[in-house]
Amino acid sequence: MEVASKAFVDRSFYTQIENGSRNPSFDVARNISKSLGFNSSAFFIEEFSEPFKLAMKNSQIIIAHCDLELKYTWIFNPHPDFNLESSIGKRDDELSMNQGIIDLMNLKQRVIKEGIQIKTKICFSLSDGIHGYFVFGEPLTNDKGEIVGAVTASMNISDLITNS
Repeated sequence: MEVASKAFVDRSFYTQIENGSRNPSFDVARNISKSLGFNSSAFFIEEFSEPFKLAMKNSQIIIAHCDLELKYTWIFNPHPDFNLESSIGKRDDELSMNQGIIDLMNLKQRVIKEGIQIKTKICFSLSDGIHGYFVFGEPLTNDKGEIVGAVTASMNISDLITNS
């Protein structure tokens, strides 16, 4: 029970948290997560994500995180061509290959290397045709402010392109 000790939590309370029978307070969650090396928001992901999922479920927006090697660490609302579970841990070029993929990977690399926000339009050839996305990219940082990857938010603007 080294974690309980490092987090300044009673061992029996920590065991209940570990079993899922008790939820920690924000302070306790922060202490436990620091001792284990992860973000404390993981304790409350369901509570935080439910309103987000409800608002975004029918949107044309894809949100994703990738690490320094451009491998997906989290993705929300991908195009139907991409399976959510099988995309995690893979790079875009391991999932598909077209000019849009190359452009997206270049955007992520620039965001990470230069530590800047980038927004641009990228077109992808997908199973149901060409899709245009307005892609926003920015660095993903850890608690120390070090860049650990990139975050992208991509809004499908195909209807705007074909109707203009």
